[in-house]
Amino acid sequence: MAKKKKKTTPRPPRIKTAAAKSRDKKTIAGIEAMAGSVVKSSLAVRDPHVDIPLRTVTNTRFNKKRRMLEMGSNTQRRNLFNLGQAKKFMQTMLLAKGCRELVGADKTLSLRGMYYMSLHTIEGTKEKTFDDQGESDTILEDLEVALDSAREELHVFAKKRGTMVGNITIVDNGDEIDCRRMGTGGYAIPSICEPDVIQFKECEADFVLHVEKDTVWSRFNEDRFWEEHNCILTEGSGQPPRGVRRLLHRLHHELKLPVYCLLDCDPWGHYIYSVIKQGSINLAFESQRMAVPDAKFMGIRAEDYERCDLSDDVRIDLNDRDITRAKQIMNYPWFKDKRLWQREIKRLLANGFKMEVESLITKDISYVTETYVPERLAARDFLD
Repeated sequence: MAKKKKKTTPRPPRIKTAAAKSRDKKTIAGIEAMAGSVVKSSLAVRDPHVDIPLRTVTNTRFNKKRRMLEMGSNTQRRNLFNLGQAKKFMQTMLLAKGCRELVGADKTLSLRGMYYMSLHTIEGTKEKTFDDQGESDTILEDLEVALDSAREELHVFAKKRGTMVGNITIVDNGDEIDCRRMGTGGYAIPSICEPDVIQFKECEADFVLHVEKDTVWSRFNEDRFWEEHNCILTEGSGQPPRGVRRLLHRLHHELKLPVYCLLDCDPWGHYIYSVIKQGSINLAFESQRMAVPDAKFMGIRAEDYERCDLSDDVRIDLNDRDITRAKQIMNYPWFKDKRLWQREIKRLLANGFKMEVESLITKDISYVTETYVPERLAARDFLD
């Protein structure tokens, strides 16, 4: 006799908040205003154009008071009847149309999906609208700054990259998730971490520890570091994507949790810290939603080779690219006036080698979780 299928309670539809509705209305109005300007110019027999704020070093400044990167006011005009700009103009309008459809339908799509949604061969030619996804992603970032609407507000998301575990319960799109019970895999941090998607519920954590890579995160999770030290543990698989940075920002600003970063002792670890703390040049227009100016660098430090009595096996020689990058970082305005950071980078260069967080395993499998980080926390030994 066939078993009766177990009845499941249908999941209630997500109720859209007033803030989300207002945001969508604003986004649609921005897209339609852009399109309306193009139509108006065309009907007046003028060259249609869109103005795109420049995402360049020269159009980025460091706001000392707010301690974050900000975008300047310089723009580039993209004309339809300019042979060098016509394709980008068309791509901009094509993706704007796709975003308008997404927001209007209250649906989301991945960056890859947006690429395929807008990909086709132009009739009567062999010319494709996009040569690769990289072109599409860049134009989407242009749209964000032109419309003053974050990617999430355009209903576009990126691939999940980043994990969290610890003493917090969240609500993700209506589903309650206890991050204390996520097993070995943890909670996969989505690319859209806005308040209308993710809400914080119960949180007993005292701080957030962000580590650079999944391998290190797994050691902390397996050793239940987050449980013993009452914290939230996150990782960003290298340079953290927007979703991870947005979540760190929210955990810090909304729950008032300190953010400590455990990163490699090399120019790239220093750069990752800079991006978390001040924002990035390419996404300077998003700094107010992502930067955590009070984030602290826990290590690894150049002095740890001697301080932790590490073996020669952990040393990775600096190459020319590392040296050039380290010198560039030393001259960042937010590092240039920091005596301790100047000393740190100078010592890295004097050592002539870099080290990964994983190098601490040469001391003991759990040295990083049982000795290194607890000692840094107890001594309040951080770089700011």
